[in-house]
Amino acid sequence: MRDPAGLIVHAEFPPHDERSDPSDPHRRPGALASEWTKIRSVRSTMWTLGVFVLLVIGIGLGTAALVAANTDGADLESENALSFGFFGLLLGSMCVITLGVLTTASEYGTGMIRTTMVACPSRGRVLAAKAIVFFLVAFVVTLVSSVFVAMVDVAMMPEAREPSGGEWAKGTLGVSLFIALLGLVSLAVGSIIRHSAGAITIMIGLFLAPLVIALFMFSESLVDVREALVEYSIPNLLSVFYSTSLTDTGPSGWDPLWIALGVTAAAFAGAFALLEKRDV
Repeated sequence: MRDPAGLIVHAEFPPHDERSDPSDPHRRPGALASEWTKIRSVRSTMWTLGVFVLLVIGIGLGTAALVAANTDGADLESENALSFGFFGLLLGSMCVITLGVLTTASEYGTGMIRTTMVACPSRGRVLAAKAIVFFLVAFVVTLVSSVFVAMVDVAMMPEAREPSGGEWAKGTLGVSLFIALLGLVSLAVGSIIRHSAGAITIMIGLFLAPLVIALFMFSESLVDVREALVEYSIPNLLSVFYSTSLTDTGPSGWDPLWIALGVTAAAFAGAFALLEKRDV
């Protein structure tokens, strides 16, 4: 550059600060902090999680209260009071699916994904940060809600048998992990589809279609297919945690959790691969 006298001088630049390099490994916690700020500051999070809590608590307690008021104590002796939380969680999982999709797909719709990628050029790190933050939020909210419903339902129905430790674990921790993983699959699908409405439609279809299709399979030659669709449908997998499976065969115990882990891993493998290949 030239000074006012027309002499050429050397421009001095500030020393390079490695901490300002977005690719510096020391900045990785910043991606988590950024995603945490996003998920807690957007209205969709408060609305979807708020409706989720209302559905889980309202339907879970309402179902137990209705059964307790219209059933003799002797008929409840064989019932697991925890199982009445199933209905609220089943409907509430739709909210988690929606929030999972919006966590990734909404940024593509608004164009904010470009700003995110400029701030953190490592695309895989961005998706991983979104997944970690979302999983923790979904898991904690589901666990708190399910534990509250379980404790109140058990207290509301003293005539019912006392749940075992394993039933408590599956009816609270197990279902919370399952629903959080279901949300992670939705997050990965949102990253793959990059369109909120389309990704939500796909996830709701995966949620409902197996049972609906099974209802219309009347042919005897399709019995095995019909049973498989019912056994591995999301509602049935969720019911397994309460030992109230729709069928006598198929997944049992903690099997739904391992299935959810496998599906989540496959969905994220596809999401990571496409994220590196496509433009933002």
